[in-house]
Amino acid sequence: MSTGATRRGVVLGSGALALATALPRPSRAEGARTAHGLSSFGELKYGPDFHNFDYVNPMAPKGGRFSTQLVQTFGNQAFDTFDTLNPYVFRGNGAAGINFTFDSLMVRALDEPDALYGLVARAVEISADGLTYRFTLRPQAHFHDGSRLTARDVAFSLNILKEKGHPTISQVIRDLAEATPEGDETLVLRFAAGRSRDLPLIVAQLPIFSAQFFEGRDFEAQTLKPLLGSGPYQVGRIDIGRFIELERVPDYWAADLPVMVGQNNFDQLRYEYFRDRQVAFEAFKGGAYSYRQEFTSRIWATGYDFPALREGRVKRETLPDASPSAIQGWFFNTRREMFKDARIREAIGLCFDFPWTNRTAMFGAYSRTVSFFQKTDLMATGKPSAEELALLEPFSGKVPAEVFGEAWTPPVPDGSGQDRALLARAVALLKEAGCTREGGVVRLPGGQPIEFEFLDTDSVWEPIVQPFIRNLGLIGIKARQRAVDAAQYQARVRDFDFDIVVRNSSGDATPGPELREAYGARSATIQGSNNLAGIADPVVDALLDRIAGAESRASLTIACRALDRVLRVGRYWIPMWYSPEYRIAAWDMFGRPATLPTYGLGVPALWWYDADKARRIGRG
Repeated sequence: MSTGATRRGVVLGSGALALATALPRPSRAEGARTAHGLSSFGELKYGPDFHNFDYVNPMAPKGGRFSTQLVQTFGNQAFDTFDTLNPYVFRGNGAAGINFTFDSLMVRALDEPDALYGLVARAVEISADGLTYRFTLRPQAHFHDGSRLTARDVAFSLNILKEKGHPTISQVIRDLAEATPEGDETLVLRFAAGRSRDLPLIVAQLPIFSAQFFEGRDFEAQTLKPLLGSGPYQVGRIDIGRFIELERVPDYWAADLPVMVGQNNFDQLRYEYFRDRQVAFEAFKGGAYSYRQEFTSRIWATGYDFPALREGRVKRETLPDASPSAIQGWFFNTRREMFKDARIREAIGLCFDFPWTNRTAMFGAYSRTVSFFQKTDLMATGKPSAEELALLEPFSGKVPAEVFGEAWTPPVPDGSGQDRALLARAVALLKEAGCTREGGVVRLPGGQPIEFEFLDTDSVWEPIVQPFIRNLGLIGIKARQRAVDAAQYQARVRDFDFDIVVRNSSGDATPGPELREAYGARSATIQGSNNLAGIADPVVDALLDRIAGAESRASLTIACRALDRVLRVGRYWIPMWYSPEYRIAAWDMFGRPATLPTYGLGVPALWWYDADKARRIGRG
């Protein structure tokens, strides 16, 4: 399961996983250009007259129900409960699936790294200086109550998200200087000089709310009243903390657009909530929900031997995952005095034996993560190239010398579970940091003992964390594991009230300004941001600016590799692991396209209900 500061994490509010054609029109300003789509570097696979995405089934039937669990969060969402239908603000725990109830100006193609095409907007005119974007809206766009969706609604939405939206949104779009309607069908966006390269793309994917609906309402309030949207689904039945159902809109205004062909096929989407992973799995086995993406290697290896699977009523399979790896690890809260010194953080990380853990607790299912850009060509390897050195050398003396050597990777333990050599190295690092050991307890230079807790919400981590804690005890560090309920966990993470916490953030093929929200100094002090580690390094900020402003994919790659080197030597995290494949199981009553999109599974948007299959397994 994933959450965090990726572009998709910021813009999941746009529910349509599709594109729409756009009709060019003459430029109104000298030097301006008009486009039917946008991408970071001008690369577009689809022309203005395409009929559908290559990865959809244009003949997919409509009907049936799809039920699952939430596996990726954004905004204020939690995996195991909800108490509000507004996930776009700081307060509360947002419900799953709300993103499918809203449209956006443009939406992403899942077979391109970052390309967008118009949905509510049919075209966009971009000024020569790249600071003014004029979107022409489709006149047929309307909300679920029949009211017209106009440029006023889009301007309201962007302005309210900038002012009162969740920090993971508001901080990323702060350089949106102005959103102004010019009549019903024209929206003008003006960006601050020096804005990041991809900010217009992020803004174009944000959800569109009804300005009239929010008249007299507090946008930030927790609410169980469905927000008025215009997307392919609307909220149906809910049971707080147990399930939410979304009903397909029968007269969805965009249903016949070529880009929507083959998508949003289920009559009903239902998200089930469970507070325990094992309970959730037992519910799936019993048919309480129909689709499961498996994240627990123990269950995948030992749990899929039950009657429905043996009888062929449930199918499980692995599918290749070509998308960038999720970035998962234990993040240190460097706001804590005990974690200020990178040598102490490194010493703690040396006590984690990944090969032993992978073999004994995870059935050898994973590979070790070493990079903040794992499984991409943005990942630093070997020594810096000449181009990387050109970026890094101005910071000589401001970063550790090892930045200029081989890219740092965690040492590989001997797999015994207690690598004596690495534990000895950890002790040496603590001494280098000025720590002392008295009575078997390691103390900071000021005398404070190094004691901390691993904060989580699930017992699934116990067989992984407890051996780690035992190794820490061998070198004189007292650690404990604390599991709390979802609401308390969310509150503590939002307030940075933790020592070490696990974070899994989806990777992005074209990272941009959202990285500032994860690693930038400004976000380190903003509650609710994704800068869990509290990174506040001027060198990191400078490299983040280079990434956000990169004008070619080549320059983006070099800047990301340089940032990767600096973050890795900072020892801000203990990297965990990743899998090169998706593990999925489903009751055998669905169809899906033959071609899997490169940048996602497309579940549930691209799948459909197969009535014949459902009857064969007794669920028709």
